[in-house]
Amino acid sequence: MSVDAADRTREQQCPDEALRVNVWASPAFWWRVAIVLVVLWGLVAGERRLAYFTTQSNVIVFAYFAGALYWMARRGTAAAPAPVLRGGVTTWILTTMVVSHVLLNHFENPIPGLFVADPTDELANRAIFAMHYVVPLMVLVDWVAFGPHRVVRWRDAAWWLVYPAAYGLVFLWRALALPEVPDRFPYPFLDTDALGPFGSLLEMLRVVAYIAVLGLVVMALDRLAWWVGERLRRARRRAEASA
Repeated sequence: MSVDAADRTREQQCPDEALRVNVWASPAFWWRVAIVLVVLWGLVAGERRLAYFTTQSNVIVFAYFAGALYWMARRGTAAAPAPVLRGGVTTWILTTMVVSHVLLNHFENPIPGLFVADPTDELANRAIFAMHYVVPLMVLVDWVAFGPHRVVRWRDAAWWLVYPAAYGLVFLWRALALPEVPDRFPYPFLDTDALGPFGSLLEMLRVVAYIAVLGLVVMALDRLAWWVGERLRRARRRAEASA
């Protein structure tokens, strides 16, 4: 077996061992600290309602990355735990950004809202911006820039649809069974009064289909990041061998 093949086998079987480092000097550790701090600020800087996917996905990001920091510190590794879950967390928080920007705000530029005259509105807008844009992009950078890569299988992406589909079904049932509940329709595509139960179900399935495509994009970025990293490692080894 070649040296490259042996390294790849070791990374795939024991990614945390392959990436064992001084965690306190690891860029991955401090980037994840920044994710935890930004998402925490976004959650506490305004009133958040758990009915919204935005709030739920940001809470999940906070819980996952806080747990990842503990894992990294205990094991002395730059590798994040639970790669399949990590891919799901990445897909879900990107769903928050895409649904907000495309389906709800119709590509409206959010930047002007960050500089309004009223300090209260400005704080609220900046917190929402952090939850809708900053946190998703930071999590995406983490997914692409830091390993382990090529550990999650393509078919694992199917599991990433379970939570969004369950969210939609629970809130469809909630809207029909509890007509007086607050935040009855957290999103327009769940509005059974306007669309009817069948129409809302179809709209929800359409959103889940979009999330499936997004999950495949997340998986493709993982493979691309591995491919680029592999080429860089080979180039470095060749340079060392010829030195």
